[in-house]
Amino acid sequence: INFFSANAVIPSLQRAEILACLSSIIIISIGLILEKIQPIRSDKVNLEGKQVLFIDETIEENIRNEIAWGTKLILTATPASTILIYWNNSTICRRGISSNNKFIPGNICSNAIQKQKLISLANTKNYPGSYEFNTIVNNLPSIIVYPLYKNGLVIIGGWTIRCFSKSDELWIIGWSDKLKLYLNKSIK
Repeated sequence: INFFSANAVIPSLQRAEILACLSSIIIISIGLILEKIQPIRSDKVNLEGKQVLFIDETIEENIRNEIAWGTKLILTATPASTILIYWNNSTICRRGISSNNKFIPGNICSNAIQKQKLISLANTKNYPGSYEFNTIVNNLPSIIVYPLYKNGLVIIGGWTIRCFSKSDELWIIGWSDKLKLYLNKSIK
């Protein structure tokens, strides 16, 4: 208002305008810093299945113990709802909410094995090929697929979309790498 009502633009008016702009920027910056920005949390999906604990009895006891320990920790320390371990064309572990349907890997699993990298489907509705995981639990909202060499996979389903953090992924990778060493030594 001062600037538009002034008869002449003088240096003191220009300094006042600059100070007004800077003070406005500082006030807005302080407001943004003090505001807590929290991501919008998704609601848990009501997954259809039963609580299952299946570990193949033909596997050595020390490997069964490792699988039992690791899967329990992943289910309790991360937002995981289900875990499936697939090795040498058979399911050797199912834990958490799951169905009893036979799992057959599809394109996403083949891609993970081919690239030897973790694949994270943060929102399965955005991935048309995610139907291959419906035999584990129908309509899982998020999925992590990690290859165990060329022989198998660890598949972990989450309760909500975008539920797995980077640290969850790193923990899953670390445990899966340990597991694949055990499996490779004993089951060829």
